[in-house]
Amino acid sequence: MKYIKNLLCFALLLWVAVPAMAAEKEGESLDISHIVLEHIKDSYEWHVTDIGDKAVVIHLPVIVHSSTGWHVFCSSKFEHHPDANGYRMGPYNLAIPTEGDHAGKIVELTAEGEKRPLDISITKTVATMFISVIVLLLCILIPARWYRKHKASDQAPGGFTGFIEMLVMYVVDEIIKPGVGKGYEKYCPYLLTCFFFIFTCNIMGLIPFPPGGGNITGNIAITFFLAFCTFVIVQFSGNKHYWKDIFWPDVPLALKAFPLIPAIEFVGIFTKPFALMIRLFANIMAGHAIAISLVCIIFLVAAKPVGVFLGMSTVSVIMSVFMSTLEVLVCFIQAMVFTMLSAIFIGLARHVPEEEHA
Repeated sequence: MKYIKNLLCFALLLWVAVPAMAAEKEGESLDISHIVLEHIKDSYEWHVTDIGDKAVVIHLPVIVHSSTGWHVFCSSKFEHHPDANGYRMGPYNLAIPTEGDHAGKIVELTAEGEKRPLDISITKTVATMFISVIVLLLCILIPARWYRKHKASDQAPGGFTGFIEMLVMYVVDEIIKPGVGKGYEKYCPYLLTCFFFIFTCNIMGLIPFPPGGGNITGNIAITFFLAFCTFVIVQFSGNKHYWKDIFWPDVPLALKAFPLIPAIEFVGIFTKPFALMIRLFANIMAGHAIAISLVCIIFLVAAKPVGVFLGMSTVSVIMSVFMSTLEVLVCFIQAMVFTMLSAIFIGLARHVPEEEHA
């Protein structure tokens, strides 16, 4: 694990260093915000690194529906450099603006101006997510194959299968069962899927080169969908006590007649999944941004006196290694927190007062 961590840190340094050194060589000022955004935002191509003046890029499929119909082509059809109007021109009157409200997104250029087509392209985030799902399936199917060939009375598995079993049992016994309570078994498939999907995507996001590098859980659309799934399950799992506590809580009648408490409780239905969405998105995106920013310190002080350069570079490397190590822990913690809160929300919706158990 130590060697893997060091390799990831070195790869992150190179991934940021090569473009930064190219900019310095050309006499350009180093734009930290641009470098950070380039590494964490979604795109239609998978930028690996720069070798001299040549960018090493993996071009991805573009699938859009414009006013002239469906179009499927490779993102290499777009110009690498923008024109005088700030557009990277492509076929079928399609372009990628570099500024404005649709910066970085495919637009159709019409007489009325920019128009967003129906865009279901395979972007960097989508491609990384597909790879993460394949990895996740392998992590599940390999242990499942072992269990099909063995009986429950056989010796416990070791190695990779034993590690996955340990992780599954930990999530079930320490997170799902206490959170959901009685009848937790039917929610295990969803909650386990949430945990392993988030954890796998987080780990893949730490790899700064293909097949990793996609900021999946740092994408608000992904965390929105996960939170929405939890929201739907919570509402359909709610019993009569759950809805009674929202619309007719046990408070003085005056607060019910003037529905302040019911209004607050009703808003709480939506604030819970909103908190799930923002917590996962913000923590992962901020972690990536901080790690890249720390590496950029080296190139910000490259033109400074030797003492300043060596001192700040040492601090940058130490902090980068620390952040990379911390990010591995954060990957697990964020997956665990999302799963734990989802289990608690489901458990609260199914809660039955103690007097009814008597």
